Amino acid sequence: MKFEWYGKLDRNSRLAFWTSFSGYSLDAMDVQLYAFLIPVLAALWKLSPSESGFLASLALVASAAGGWIAGALADRYGRVRLLRITILWLAISTLFCGLADNFDQLCIARALQGLGFGGELAVGAVFIAEIAIPEFRAGIAGTAQSAWPLGWGLAAASSALFLSLLPEDYGWRATFLVAVFPAIAIFLMRTRLKEPEVFLKSRSAVRRSHIFSARLLPATLRGSLLASGIHGSYWAIATWWPAMLKTERGLSPSDAALYFGALVAGSMPGYVFGAWAGDQGGRRKALAGLALGAAALLVICTRFDIPGPVLFLLSFPLGFCALGLFGLIGPVLAELYPTESRGSGLGFCFNFGRGLAGATPFLVGGGMASLGIGHAISLYACVCYGLVVLAAFLLPETRGRELAAAAL
Repeated sequence: MKFEWYGKLDRNSRLAFWTSFSGYSLDAMDVQLYAFLIPVLAALWKLSPSESGFLASLALVASAAGGWIAGALADRYGRVRLLRITILWLAISTLFCGLADNFDQLCIARALQGLGFGGELAVGAVFIAEIAIPEFRAGIAGTAQSAWPLGWGLAAASSALFLSLLPEDYGWRATFLVAVFPAIAIFLMRTRLKEPEVFLKSRSAVRRSHIFSARLLPATLRGSLLASGIHGSYWAIATWWPAMLKTERGLSPSDAALYFGALVAGSMPGYVFGAWAGDQGGRRKALAGLALGAAALLVICTRFDIPGPVLFLLSFPLGFCALGLFGLIGPVLAELYPTESRGSGLGFCFNFGRGLAGATPFLVGGGMASLGIGHAISLYACVCYGLVVLAAFLLPETRGRELAAAAL
């Protein structure tokens, strides 16, 4: 894999790439922080498991609404303007999380944070697709999205640092509050950004089809199918994999973290490879190949009694394939829509899939009693990977498509 595309970007496009990379990283950090703080907050505020889970789901559901709303507003008011708003929104809502004094206040702050999280992700995906060189669009977008595991790691490191240095009631607050400063830095970077040329040209065009119009409805249905499969499979693994390692494999918390870390480590090159494969061999082949690879690895890891060292080694390629799909979803959805509908189209499809994925913990959990955690994860995730393969079959091949003319 080469990164020759970077040398072909102009100054504004390079700045756009790095602000998007930084935004994705901060997005992941801010949202994942709560996962590392659940035990502390549950003990301090005497939260029940259902209340702790509700706070986790709330941001996810709110992000679905945030992505769709921000995407539609970006079509109307501009990509850069919305990206400045979403990063400030994310900073302020994360500040509110750190200042919350009770469960109700944190619920409000988490809902607001979810809106910013979804908006940043959706508008960022449209923006990076529109500044990208067509033949390298997936590679550029996928490399930007590879910042997600970096943000995940920052969340783990910052929460561990502040909880070890400060009393718990101050440590969890400091973990949220420190994330505000990089958001301000990213906002300042974005004050120098210019709108993509393809968007500026579309402003003078007559508004055409809505994403649910007869002309664009096929794109919306197929894009939503793809997003549902990718998000559903991801959240099945991300939510229950650590629990499976502890209860069915008998790993200690430290060993379970190490095994899960191998999965996360595989995701970063997975983003880049998935995007590169989409540029080289086409979007459809890359989507189907990664989905089938992830499904096969998941079945081996959950349905067979393989030794612990083998499971550890297979965790890396599992993360590689499972998260590699996210390196493609942004450019594929962007390429389905004309410029004047791209923000609302991508925002709806991506977040429709994420909204459905909010049911993942319940669906997998419901099958645990009869199947066990591993088999339940495998069954649900493989169904979702089947949806990805079906979507790849139904979608048009959009590699190299000029975005100004994009539409089914």
